[in-house]
Amino acid sequence: MQKRFLLKAATAAVLALGFTLPAAAQWKPTKPINLIVPWAAGGSTDQITRVTAAELEKVLGQKIIVVNQPGASGSIGTKNAWEAAKDGYTWTAGAAQDLGTYQALGMLDVPAKDWHMFLSVANIPVVGVGANTPYKTMAELLAAMKAKPGQVKVATAGVTSGGHNAMEAIARATGVQYRHVTYDGGNPAVVATVSGETDLTTQLAVEQAEMIRGKRIRPLATVGDRPLEIEGYGTIEPISKTIPGFKAPANYFGIFIPKGVPPEVVATVQKIWSENISNNAAIKAYAVNRGALFAPVSGDAAQTAAMPAIQANAWLLHSTGKTKVSPDTVGIAKP
Repeated sequence: MQKRFLLKAATAAVLALGFTLPAAAQWKPTKPINLIVPWAAGGSTDQITRVTAAELEKVLGQKIIVVNQPGASGSIGTKNAWEAAKDGYTWTAGAAQDLGTYQALGMLDVPAKDWHMFLSVANIPVVGVGANTPYKTMAELLAAMKAKPGQVKVATAGVTSGGHNAMEAIARATGVQYRHVTYDGGNPAVVATVSGETDLTTQLAVEQAEMIRGKRIRPLATVGDRPLEIEGYGTIEPISKTIPGFKAPANYFGIFIPKGVPPEVVATVQKIWSENISNNAAIKAYAVNRGALFAPVSGDAAQTAAMPAIQANAWLLHSTGKTKVSPDTVGIAKP
């Protein structure tokens, strides 16, 4: 009797702490999973999501259908995933810093903590100018922006995107003004820069890598304090060499499952992340080829890893008047 009581008490304690018992980690999906990419095809989210989905299919034994639903800086597709039935068959994807900022922007009243995060890579923004522009160095570009306030055209995937956040950080550090031209994803923003529709883009390295290798975009700097290697190109020096002291938190990307789904769904995906994604050769190869950092993490560790970028993004947007409410009122402390 006492052993039975202790077993029940231990089970209750485990569940109270939010852990799942081993028996729950046996989810076998019986139909295809819908994975909403809330950005256009070809961009950073679309790229890594499709690579990861293919690897997950091998373990789950079920098809994962990737659906692109761009619009409103990724909030439309994310909202659709949140409002879908909480049966474990609708997920979304993207940058954790975007997911955590929608609430402050008034786009989706759901905080980052209400999602289960499964992160795969960290992406680095790059200042890339069109090959036909006259800018050969970061110093030359900043000088032009200061000489022509609000005239140099910068392509990004929209407010909250990694590219927009990067350009805003540069503007804040240097005082330059620029003309913001938005697109429905990182890939269209890069294409606009290549075509000459805009002067530059500050989108992620993974979105620019092919054009950089093809010499159709000239990379001037990473938006951070560390150099970046792109396979087939070489090293891109950090913007901190031009702007001393410049730093930027890691911009993690991954798959997000809304809380409220059956616990066995979450337990199964966490198990896969730990045993299969954490050392996955296909995702590693993608990261090396495209200029991303291989950084799989899930659970509480994922929330912790993502928070610095969420804080930086939310408060940067707030400082430029783009948020509806102060980030601290929705649980985002000032960094």
